[in-house]
Amino acid sequence: MPNPFAWLDHWRRRRILAKYPIGDTEWHAAARRIDALHGLSPDDLARLRDLAALFLRGKTINGAGGLQLDRQMRVEIAVQACLPILQLDIDWYDGWCEIIVYPETFRVRRRDSDDAGVVSEREDLLAGESWRRGPVVLSWHDVCHATPGENVVIHELAHKLDMLNGAANGMPPLHRGMSHQDWSATLGAAYAELRRHVALHLVTPIDAYAATNPGEFFAVASEYFFTDPLALLRSWPPVYRQLQLFYRQDPATRVRNGPQT
Repeated sequence: MPNPFAWLDHWRRRRILAKYPIGDTEWHAAARRIDALHGLSPDDLARLRDLAALFLRGKTINGAGGLQLDRQMRVEIAVQACLPILQLDIDWYDGWCEIIVYPETFRVRRRDSDDAGVVSEREDLLAGESWRRGPVVLSWHDVCHATPGENVVIHELAHKLDMLNGAANGMPPLHRGMSHQDWSATLGAAYAELRRHVALHLVTPIDAYAATNPGEFFAVASEYFFTDPLALLRSWPPVYRQLQLFYRQDPATRVRNGPQT
């Protein structure tokens, strides 16, 4: 059903963009640093710039652990955060409001219980974390050192999309016309294959961390989809196709065609 208040939302967004734009200097500096933007058309770049401006207005990005964030750092985080929703909408990030950024990897204390009910504590050293209905937490060092197949911002924001259906279980809300059966079968088969590779100590097509659980498989596959799409396409064409349908983007074609001029 069409939204009768769509015009009001459009008016509100245009007002935000007019009042709180991302400046040319900020935008061009971010675009030069973020390799995943290469190949985007001028129209896509303009849309991404607007989405990032809306993101900055709707979310707070705060430093922690002594990290002092400046405007440029926030812009670069926002731009990467909005790449997955380039052909979706900023509303996909509703329901949470904060990104917390540490200088380096950060420690998180967890409590686990076994089948006998025995509780144990452990500390994990993380580069990023997403909380359902809570903040995204990032390591600035890892944000700055993104490589093909590794982008902590995309990874954690993929978890946020996944959590729109509840737990981060590798099943985000699919679009009308997409098959839940095809999605589950395709990603499930690739996940099982990856786990076999890990168990046999074989070279894995994507980072072995993706074998942790289906939610991590979706997040890591999303990193490859945007930052090393040809590798994902070569390894698992059906997985690439499902992500292409979900994100409504085709980064492999962008890479093949080269940067837009």
